[in-house]
Amino acid sequence: MLGIFNDCYPPVMDGVSVTIHNYAYWLHKKGEDVCVVTPSAVNYRDQDPFPVYRYRSLPLLFRKPYRMGFPQYDKALQRRLDQTDFSLVHAHSPFSSGKLALHLARERKIPLVATFHSKYRSDFQRVIPFDFVVDHLIKGIIDFYNQADEVWIPQASVEATIREYGYQGKVVVVDNGNDFAGTYSLEARKQARQRFSLPDDVPVLLFVGQHIYEKNLEFLLRSVAKLTDLNYRMFFVGTGYAAEALKQLSVQLGLSDCVSFQGSVLDRQCLRDYYLAADLFLFPSLYDNAPLVVREAAALHTPALMISGSTASAVIQDNQNGFLSTETTDDYAQCIRNILSDRSRLDRVAVGASQTLARSWEDIADEVSERYQRLITNYIRK
Repeated sequence: MLGIFNDCYPPVMDGVSVTIHNYAYWLHKKGEDVCVVTPSAVNYRDQDPFPVYRYRSLPLLFRKPYRMGFPQYDKALQRRLDQTDFSLVHAHSPFSSGKLALHLARERKIPLVATFHSKYRSDFQRVIPFDFVVDHLIKGIIDFYNQADEVWIPQASVEATIREYGYQGKVVVVDNGNDFAGTYSLEARKQARQRFSLPDDVPVLLFVGQHIYEKNLEFLLRSVAKLTDLNYRMFFVGTGYAAEALKQLSVQLGLSDCVSFQGSVLDRQCLRDYYLAADLFLFPSLYDNAPLVVREAAALHTPALMISGSTASAVIQDNQNGFLSTETTDDYAQCIRNILSDRSRLDRVAVGASQTLARSWEDIADEVSERYQRLITNYIRK
């Protein structure tokens, strides 16, 4: 059995939870025995074709809708784990699920893969005012990755972050995939815009992701508020601790007629329609490492406007597979104007984005399976 461990999983939606689901789904479809181990979810029933092992958890203060897990106090989980013959465990978080995976790996003498996804320092600094406490927590995270048999990162530029935190070992780049790859068509785009009652001549801007300040969403709202000369619509899809405050700011900025907040969208087909209907994906985050949403948008011919020099934007070549702006509201707003005023350039960049940023999860699963088997074989030999 291959065990995939993470501290969030649907119905909690973010790029990592989507990654976990697709790892498990495609590995299962290719004949692998695989399970997901993750915290409990209230009033949610898993319907995946592979087993999902849930353990006790409580809401995580200041970070809705995430939960803090306590697998060490869950006897039912322990019984399930005792009955499961793991050959490899893969942790996508260094917290409760990662520590559980590390314990199982050492107890059963099996390989542990750990993927580094997030800028944890930024998360800690938002709620902890003491640098020495943040430094201690980061040291604990790096101690975790130092104990893994192989450390993966989802994008080459993420290496700078994990090095900054103090990790000195080897890293392996394993791309994220995309379940929308190869599904774009002009007819699908037309139908999606009709579903949202969008006129052909009204450009649509889109943000998908957690509604948290770390993603620079106040900057984004203040930028689009400068587009008073344009007739446009913008959708915000997602949820998070800052959602209500962002809605209030949108009203204060006079954006009620052109900006709407759609909340969390769990239905992947519905989310696909938002990407299809949009002309430009706005993602000014300096916080993200390798945002899956940028690749999802690209698969559906919606290129992203990102901040030059950010970790996430390292995959973007300006005016080839996306667009880059400086981090000023005036420049970001002007970039939007320039992009929307040149439809032929936008269409060309949209094709470039789909060709360079949209790799299928099925393809990724083949690579992951090969890497898993190599690790298991080498571990047995040792």
